[in-house]
Amino acid sequence: MYSESDLTAAVVAGAISAEAAQALRDHVAAGQHAPAVDEEHFRLITGFNDIFVSIAAVILLVAMAWIGASIATPMAGVLIAASAWGLAEYFTRRRRMALPSIILLLAFVGGVAAAQIGLLVDNGEAWFGTNPDKRLTTVIIAGVALVTTAAAFLHWRRFMVPITIAAGTAAAVATIIGLIVAAIGPDNIDKTVILSLVLVGGIGVFAFAMNWDRSDRTRQTRRSDVAFWLHLLAAPMIAHPLFSLLGVNDSGTIGMGGAVGVLGLYLLFGVIALAVDRRALLVSALAYVLFALTQLFREFGAVELNIALTALVIGSALLLLSAFWQNARSIVVGILPDGVRSMVPVTGQVTQSA
Repeated sequence: MYSESDLTAAVVAGAISAEAAQALRDHVAAGQHAPAVDEEHFRLITGFNDIFVSIAAVILLVAMAWIGASIATPMAGVLIAASAWGLAEYFTRRRRMALPSIILLLAFVGGVAAAQIGLLVDNGEAWFGTNPDKRLTTVIIAGVALVTTAAAFLHWRRFMVPITIAAGTAAAVATIIGLIVAAIGPDNIDKTVILSLVLVGGIGVFAFAMNWDRSDRTRQTRRSDVAFWLHLLAAPMIAHPLFSLLGVNDSGTIGMGGAVGVLGLYLLFGVIALAVDRRALLVSALAYVLFALTQLFREFGAVELNIALTALVIGSALLLLSAFWQNARSIVVGILPDGVRSMVPVTGQVTQSA
């Protein structure tokens, strides 16, 4: 199984012509009765060897963490990060294995963060006293996130694993939120402020993802894979704060108005998902709409079957949306202003079988 990035790399290397690559894309699209751009491909597993190597890598990394922790707490993170980088030199840079590359990237970034946290755990009391100021603690956490962001950037420059940009962006957003909290004062921050900051950060990540998407509207390069992971990061950062601010998480039940509001917001997410041709928002908000529909069916007296009816309605709706995704997307993109339409992925006509 080959990804769009592999196909593009083959064209650049001269292994196949650009015309042959496009003919292959058209053939696959015709066989699937859908344009390739709408399939939201991303490379994860090319064979069982990816799983085999991933399991072996995880076992090795756990061993390195154990050994490092027996020496000193920060050494666990140091050994994880060093081992992950070394393994990436072969399995990512030379073998270009997708799943192991993702695991090794996450291990490297996590190892860098763990090493800093371990250093604080071992020396925090000596450096900052037994009861450090909350503002100082917040600044330190932001500093940890900033160093982690820099580490992710270095990893990207060396290996260019698509998920790296999302990992670095998450650390950068955490840095910014931490500095804002420190500037305002942790004692002056409540849940609403934190949720609002995360929501704004999520919108920023979404805009960043769209910038990557706009540079590859036909989704034939690595930039599309980068955008995929950024959308996957942005979706929960947008969905969770929005629904929490609506009060969905405050109690075990919501009223009729709240349930209708959740459904309306989910429909808006659906329109946005169709416009940008990304399904992450729909998946991230799924738990909330399931909860809202369950409450609605309970309000109408279907207590015993409310969960089953909810699953039936949502499952059927999502399957229908998937089946007619291209048609629905053509309608949504068709009503967008020209300026917006030029920034979203291209649409394609559905090929009908003879």
